[in-house]
Amino acid sequence: MQINTIIVDDEKPAREELAYLLKGFPEINVIGQGRNGVDAVNLIKEHSPDLVFLDVQMPGLDGFGVLKKLVERKMKVPHVVFATAFDHYAVQAFDVNAVDYVLKPFDKARISKAIQRARKEIEAQTSPTERLEQLVSQLGNSKQSSAHPVRLLVKSQQRLLLVDAEDLIWASIQDGDITVMAKDVEGTSNYRTLEELSAALDSDSFWRPHRSFLVNIHHIKEVVPWFKSSYMLKMSDKKQTEIPVSRAQIKRMRELFKL
Repeated sequence: MQINTIIVDDEKPAREELAYLLKGFPEINVIGQGRNGVDAVNLIKEHSPDLVFLDVQMPGLDGFGVLKKLVERKMKVPHVVFATAFDHYAVQAFDVNAVDYVLKPFDKARISKAIQRARKEIEAQTSPTERLEQLVSQLGNSKQSSAHPVRLLVKSQQRLLLVDAEDLIWASIQDGDITVMAKDVEGTSNYRTLEELSAALDSDSFWRPHRSFLVNIHHIKEVVPWFKSSYMLKMSDKKQTEIPVSRAQIKRMRELFKL
């Protein structure tokens, strides 16, 4: 049987090495490669692969964040083999939840075992969803007890400033550049897309009211009715920036503010 497979790793040499090793397994059909967590979610949605080799440590949305997104969106969860440099807690969590992993640098014999295991589960039509949900829950509880607040690097007037995520008011993208407005800083972000920036932030606090904007819901000062049943969000920055709400997001806005 053919096993449609996706490789996701933020390091190009690691993707190339794994792709090269997988060529030695005729049943593996590599149908896509991604370089971050956002790529992973999009590729899984588009191709519905049987198997994903997923890097754990990636900037923005990491491997565990990818699983969380899949579970939250109720998407079909493929069989996942995590790729990681040795991390005692992560490996222990994998073992407890019977989730497969391979350690870097990659070993062909270990990859072979992972493929054999995946093939057996695919043939038996065994769903990995429950195990992966348990893994996400376990790791999420650990992160809540030990996580540090997210800080963002903002370039402003030739300075590189660190901004606490809770101080971020809004962000926008135009011509590929992301503008960030925080309490005391306005500048640009080194994230490439709003999707990546959003993935690095708390989904309970940050919302995309429009494809070109990301807002901190705790810094929305006013919801302004606009023409043709549309709305604008007046933010709490000094300029009181007004941000449009797309028609597709009006329902979400009503849910957020009980309108």
